[in-house]
Amino acid sequence: MTRKLAELDWPHRTARLSLRPAVAEDGAAVWPWYRDPSVSEWLVSAAGDADQFVADYAERLPHSLVALLDGRPVATARVAVQDAWAQKEAVDRARDQEAELGWVVAPGFQGRGIGTEVAEALLAIAFDGLGVRRVIALCFADNTASRRIMERIGMRREGTYVRDSLHRSGRWLDGMSYALLAEEWHRRKP
Repeated sequence: MTRKLAELDWPHRTARLSLRPAVAEDGAAVWPWYRDPSVSEWLVSAAGDADQFVADYAERLPHSLVALLDGRPVATARVAVQDAWAQKEAVDRARDQEAELGWVVAPGFQGRGIGTEVAEALLAIAFDGLGVRRVIALCFADNTASRRIMERIGMRREGTYVRDSLHRSGRWLDGMSYALLAEEWHRRKP
């Protein structure tokens, strides 16, 4: 049985960052990033007005983290534990076996390795903290920054899906999926 994010010891520290569970007040602080075109281009939903964004952000709190650099939020992250796919007779053994990861780096901090550091921390949180057996991350194929992060942290590209993802621009774009197993993580972990 996996643990919940709220059950872990916080904060989770990396070389430069401190990660903690997100709180409702973080929504107002990160809303400007989500409105920035360099960020919103690849997000599942565009950030509308501040009040709606803050309300939507509050709904995602059980799966959300904030990364701080010198006490200042520089990235948000998602670790959503979910059931693995299973045949009906095995569904009970597939519960909470997988986690989907995601991250958003503040525009002023992109290109400094923050995304890689956050993503690496998410692997440790998912495998060592939560005890899942597999993690996945999804992106538009054109989102080269996220793809590079996934590859840098050792995730393998498992699929490229030709024009399966409808972008808000109206264009059908390719999607990609990456994954890593707990046993692979533990073999390469220092």
